Amino acid sequence: MTLAPPPSALADTVLGRLTVAYATAADPVRAERSAAYLKGVAPFLGIPAPERRALSRQVLDSLPAPDETDCVAIALRCWELPEREYQYFAIDYLRRYVGRLSSGFLPVVRHLVSTVPWWDTVDLLAVHLAGGLVAADHALVREMDAWIEDEHLWIARTALLHQLAYREATDTERLFRYCLRQSGHPDFFIRKAIGWSLREYAKTDPAAVQNFVAGARDRLSPLSVREALKHL
Repeated sequence: MTLAPPPSALADTVLGRLTVAYATAADPVRAERSAAYLKGVAPFLGIPAPERRALSRQVLDSLPAPDETDCVAIALRCWELPEREYQYFAIDYLRRYVGRLSSGFLPVVRHLVSTVPWWDTVDLLAVHLAGGLVAADHALVREMDAWIEDEHLWIARTALLHQLAYREATDTERLFRYCLRQSGHPDFFIRKAIGWSLREYAKTDPAAVQNFVAGARDRLSPLSVREALKHL
């Protein structure tokens, strides 16, 4: 389903400032290197992250905080622009204002995850947006239960990673169930996500992860096992 940006005067102002500021700082040589690093998934302007964030602060200077409609409009309009830096801006902006977003924002997250997807955007959306929304509204775990079953690689990866920052609040049963559900997936990014999610939770409960891996080793890929036990 394609989502259309809603009307937003704040989004008009932000995008007007943003496209001027970022275009002025573009570096074609760096842009080519950045695009090659991410396997050509999207073009780049070639703005280093520290400079990009400084420009973003200038863009947002003196502007009011958004409501949810503004956030939807800004995110979707940034995703309509080809260069990856605009999507990075949107993610930074949404992370800053995630507390203003309701559970109704999750379909927007799904759209962002599944549009021009690669790990550089998906992982941030998974941890900070999907994870933040689910933490704020536990009823959304039902959506994650559906996402882990999804045939779309990056939707399933988002479900695997959404608890990555939960630490003691991690739903351990759900984490392990998700890992087993996708343990046979052939794709590197799913296998890596399984290992990463387990490795991160091992910082909170190493014994639980060791026991889980010991019992599921015949179902987990060698990559997932290696990543899960990396620091144990």
